[in-house]
Amino acid sequence: MTAARSVLALAGVLLAGYGAMLLWDNSPIVLVRILVWGLVAVVVHDALFAPLCVAVGFAGRRLLPTRWWSPLAVAGLCTVVLVVLAVPVYDKPGMRPDNTTVLDRDYHLGLVLALAVVWLCVPAYLLLSRVLPVRQDQMIEQQGAGDVEGQPPPA
Repeated sequence: MTAARSVLALAGVLLAGYGAMLLWDNSPIVLVRILVWGLVAVVVHDALFAPLCVAVGFAGRRLLPTRWWSPLAVAGLCTVVLVVLAVPVYDKPGMRPDNTTVLDRDYHLGLVLALAVVWLCVPAYLLLSRVLPVRQDQMIEQQGAGDVEGQPPPA
């Protein structure tokens, strides 16, 4: 286990060094902008996004059946990731009439289709989980106190 941790630590140090090397060529103004964006992202996450996720999680646990929690949480996480990834290209920055090759895809349609696939997987999972064989946890929940076998004699 120690060797694996050492390899991970070394990989982390090498990646941090590579990132620092990439930043080295930027002007101080660009570095300040990167720092500001990073700080704003942390503040927005901690002050807005994290409490919102906690509130939605508590509300979901009270309002929704237990078997819906996991698929809805995964679909919600995928939705957030897809929306965050779509932000930089959503309004097609840099596209000009004289250069239509920049961002020449229909990103609005792509985002809608990706979100539709993610959210269609939720009812598909819920339906398939009913059809698939009974899981071990469900079998244990159906057993009563009289279903417990006796303990083997001590050796």
